[in-house]
Amino acid sequence: MRSEVNASAGETEQMRKLNLLFFAAVGVMMAAMPVLAQTPAAEHVDNNVGLKAIAAGVGFAIAVVGGAIGQSRIGAAACEGAARNPGAAAKIQTMMILGLALIESLVLFALVIVFVKT
Repeated sequence: MRSEVNASAGETEQMRKLNLLFFAAVGVMMAAMPVLAQTPAAEHVDNNVGLKAIAAGVGFAIAVVGGAIGQSRIGAAACEGAARNPGAAAKIQTMMILGLALIESLVLFALVIVFVKT
């Protein structure tokens, strides 16, 4: 008789847990109902698309001009350094190529930003 009482208590505890789970799920579903009842918002029309494109073009032009000036200065300095010390020309050329790659990566990053923002 005592084992029947323990088995009954275990089933009761399991039933309580299932009831709690069921009512929690129903509560979450009832809380979500107002979300489904909302009317869709009106579409936002962006009237500044042309201005954004112009601003992106000007910004990219500034980035390209800055990159071109930097690359020309690096090239001139590398030529001057190789002329003054021909023995270090290989090291100078390696550093020049690294600098040119970094400057070009910044210009390409600006191009990516232009495409993302417009």
